[in-house]
Amino acid sequence: METSVANAGIVPGLSVVAVKRQPLAAIGLALLVVFVACAVFAPWLAPWDPAQLDLTGRLMSPSWTHWFGTDELGRDILSRTLFGARISLVVAVSVVGLSLAVGLVAGGLAGFYGGWTDTVVNIYVTNAFLALPGILLAIAFIAFMGPGLGNVILALAISGWVGYARLVRAQVMAVKEREFVEAARALGATDLRIMTRHILPNILQPLIVQAAIGMAGAVLAEATLSFLGLGVPPPAASWGSMLNDARSHLFDSPHLVFFPAMAVMLCVLSFNFIGDALRDYLDPRTRMSTGL
Repeated sequence: METSVANAGIVPGLSVVAVKRQPLAAIGLALLVVFVACAVFAPWLAPWDPAQLDLTGRLMSPSWTHWFGTDELGRDILSRTLFGARISLVVAVSVVGLSLAVGLVAGGLAGFYGGWTDTVVNIYVTNAFLALPGILLAIAFIAFMGPGLGNVILALAISGWVGYARLVRAQVMAVKEREFVEAARALGATDLRIMTRHILPNILQPLIVQAAIGMAGAVLAEATLSFLGLGVPPPAASWGSMLNDARSHLFDSPHLVFFPAMAVMLCVLSFNFIGDALRDYLDPRTRMSTGL
């Protein structure tokens, strides 16, 4: 029986050579490590309690005492930025994981069995979700269920699984016609075994790339919902809510906007750089042309 691509020893990831040939990948990976470290060690890295009020020290400019300054309630912006990384990364990982799980099941069933299953999933269900903008669907869900971390994750996953489902469906339809799948079916392998042992390992590469880029979108969507007041309720620190609080002080205290905006931008860029690098690294044609 022909061996599947997954058994060829291709391990998803960025090798040292790949990083050297793609400096943006190194920048994205370094930024991601910094954000993960900030999220994990925020209680030890934050110089102040992110929810501590100091009305006598409102709107202070960056100084040795408060490196990023303070907001309109005297809270330390550096501490709130560090704790904001926790919410953004938790939302990004949870949304992509949940969306990928739902999309993998729905797209896998539609692509593997076809027929009426494909018609229901691909034409009716996915088109119904695509008919509404994802962010509006998330806003409607949170407005109905109420703000909160869990509701934000569910709202973004509800609008985000469709892209993964369509990608999985297309990949499954292409792989299920390969010779090694036909050979496994001829040997009496069950549908579950064919799907998990032969098809799924061969469609992981585009899913990994899509997941990396999807995390960037999840971070941006969470910041958008928090900016609109539909994210994690206060006093939890979120980059989007920090930007919302800073709107009225844009000109007299621009540091209130600058630091959380830079955090959102760099976090989104890190995931985009890693996604682009993974796409190039996992593409056999690119690997051959670049000598990887």
